Amino acid sequence: MLEKENLEDPSDEVLEENEPRKGVCNCLCVPVHWFRMLSRETHWSFVFGVIVVYGVSQGLGGALSGVATKYYMKDVQQVQPSEAQVYVGITYIPWIVKPLWGLLTDVLPIFGYRRRPYFVFAGFIGVIGMLLLALHENLHLLLALLSLTAGSAGVAIADVTVDACIAQNSISHPSLAADMQTLCAFSSSVGALIGFSISGIFVHLIGPMGVFGLMTIPAGLVIVVGFVLDEPHMPNFAYKQFLDAAKAMWTTLKSEDVWRPCLYMYLSFALSLNILEGMFYWYTDSKAGPSFSQETIGFIFSIGSVGSLFGAILYQYALKDYAFRDLLFWTQLIYSLSGMLDLIMVKRLNLKFGIPDYVFVVVVESVAQLTIRLKWMPMLVLSSKLCPSGIEGTFFALLMSIDNLGLLSASWGGGFLLHMLKITRTEFDNLWFAILIRNILRITPLCLLFLVPKVDPNSSILASQSLTSHVAIDSSETENIELVSLVNNVDGN
Repeated sequence: MLEKENLEDPSDEVLEENEPRKGVCNCLCVPVHWFRMLSRETHWSFVFGVIVVYGVSQGLGGALSGVATKYYMKDVQQVQPSEAQVYVGITYIPWIVKPLWGLLTDVLPIFGYRRRPYFVFAGFIGVIGMLLLALHENLHLLLALLSLTAGSAGVAIADVTVDACIAQNSISHPSLAADMQTLCAFSSSVGALIGFSISGIFVHLIGPMGVFGLMTIPAGLVIVVGFVLDEPHMPNFAYKQFLDAAKAMWTTLKSEDVWRPCLYMYLSFALSLNILEGMFYWYTDSKAGPSFSQETIGFIFSIGSVGSLFGAILYQYALKDYAFRDLLFWTQLIYSLSGMLDLIMVKRLNLKFGIPDYVFVVVVESVAQLTIRLKWMPMLVLSSKLCPSGIEGTFFALLMSIDNLGLLSASWGGGFLLHMLKITRTEFDNLWFAILIRNILRITPLCLLFLVPKVDPNSSILASQSLTSHVAIDSSETENIELVSLVNNVDGN
């Protein structure tokens, strides 16, 4: 028996030594096997499309273009911060009409295809818009604004189209719905982190116009997605579904259970005035501000994206089961209080406590993005609960458009506030007052929480009968478009 035990011991030790190695190999191989599984089950062109649209176009490209646009408005067009705030808001408009893009991709096929032509169209719009910005040094402000809006429209159309593909695959492969949404979130997060990390470096080396030239690459990849996407040809299609879906959405919106929370979501965003352009001008000012370099600005935003990711994780594992009204109360309150950090920095109080501007602004940006994410997540879940059966995807896109309209109102309202307080490219004496007004207005949505239903995410908000029962929509023929998989993911399923 002793000899047997002695013979077994060495083998056990070998196994124990090999287990860690095997575990490391498994950790490295799991993502590869996961990508191969998704490519096998949904077709490699779909996985490629998600990575291009979410990771390259929205994540990396959105980060690069966002930083480049700020410097383009400040250094090339030389506009005032109040004007830049309004102009940036105009580029949001294509995202406000997302339900229109969604309906078009679903009910208006081109040459028998519902997805591929829209990818090609979105890519060409993006390429043309970015080339105009990159090649013309003295481009008129109006044409520059149209080019930026065209680039935003290209990203928005590609976003809606790939979400329609996700919804279609979620229906045909319901067990993979969560995996597909994980692919979207992972691609977007990694792309944004990389994009913000290198944005300042590229702006410093080749300028904002050079960055716009690089942005033709993500747009070109979107065109490639349109050519390689595996999609069946559909020569016949029921165009009357466009009117049916529109009627169903109007019927749903008239319900008190729907329009009241929609009103709250719009007002909560609209009242949180956006003065980021004024803060950016102050960040980069050599006299009144800390005079951050392009590389520092990019690093600050990259740290903010990490804070946003942490906020999503915190909600998923600790806060997702709380009632909507209670959670929105605390997130809105924390969101308002966190804005006071900007006031501390603008008044230079951090220096009196021995905290360098570089360190303090990283903390400010991380906390800001964390609180924004915590505020945004319950609203996404609430929106998913307001979607009636049969038109979930299209109606969710409509609710997101209402939120985007609130963001547009906040951007224009912030621009008007900067203008009224005479905050210019070189004058920042009243910036602290603008921050104070913004923070006070952030508290006001707390008085409107009575519009939010007293339920938790596990409860149903709409009546048991479908609000669209009076509208003739055949859900078996209508493939729910636009963010259906996101709804399922945010809802915790």
